[in-house]
Amino acid sequence: MSIQVEHLSKLYKQQKAIDDLNFNINSGEIVGFLGPNGAGKTTTMKILTGYIPPSSGKAFVNGLDVEENAIEVRKLIGYLPEHNPLYTDMYVKEYLEFVASIYKLSNKKQRVDDMIELTGLTLERHKKIGQLSKGYRQRVGLAQAIIHNPKVLILDEPTSGLDPNQIAEIRNLITNIGKEKTVLLSTHIMQEVEAMCTRVMIINKGVIVANGQPSELKHMFGASQAVQFTFNKALSPTQINALALKGKVSHLQDFTYLVQVSTEIEGLKSEVFKFAVEQDLILTEIKLIEQTLEEVFKTVTK
Repeated sequence: MSIQVEHLSKLYKQQKAIDDLNFNINSGEIVGFLGPNGAGKTTTMKILTGYIPPSSGKAFVNGLDVEENAIEVRKLIGYLPEHNPLYTDMYVKEYLEFVASIYKLSNKKQRVDDMIELTGLTLERHKKIGQLSKGYRQRVGLAQAIIHNPKVLILDEPTSGLDPNQIAEIRNLITNIGKEKTVLLSTHIMQEVEAMCTRVMIINKGVIVANGQPSELKHMFGASQAVQFTFNKALSPTQINALALKGKVSHLQDFTYLVQVSTEIEGLKSEVFKFAVEQDLILTEIKLIEQTLEEVFKTVTK
């Protein structure tokens, strides 16, 4: 078990940032950690990395208590905070050599060169960090997080400020890293979660409200399923009322209607086929509208 959290709570005066959290993350998992602003994501990550102590409960990384073995735990973790702190007056290569020295890496020069190539910083290596765009600064932050080859990677909004091409590159990098390491990833971009994560945890008001594979959560918290039907002509008010007996009907455009149900989709299709025959209508298109992770997020964090 790479990360183990037991009854973890954190209070700021009278306010509970996190409340009795319990979860485990295994080696090789890439777990998306989602939640509204102020839900407790960053607080949890700071406790796991040893930046702040919990008010109660325990957290373990590779079996080590994060409070009792703070130095050893930090050697095992690579951390990219949401607000990426960098020495802007240092050159990219100089900064990474400095970080490598802190970790006392024996192959410092080779490791720095490898990280520069891996994170796409080759053309920027001789620039001062203060001269870099936000996207390239984020790459420097990611390079420092993985330079010591940590077993656990904790990333808080890792693609913030990146353009679409850079996002795709960083996604691929994180996915490849996740094959060998444990990755806990906080983001507000649902497409990132779908593309990278093997599991999703959603936190709201300091409490885990959903935990499972994206497909499982869609099925579990999907308030309804929907099918888009296109007929050969517009429906009359009477026909719409008849169709509404099958599910909630929305008129999208022209001859296209959306029918939402909480039951099995195939049954709905069969019912609408019968409806079309009875009403002397022709079905020209049927399209399944899948439940999205964004809708699940809204459902469990309202």
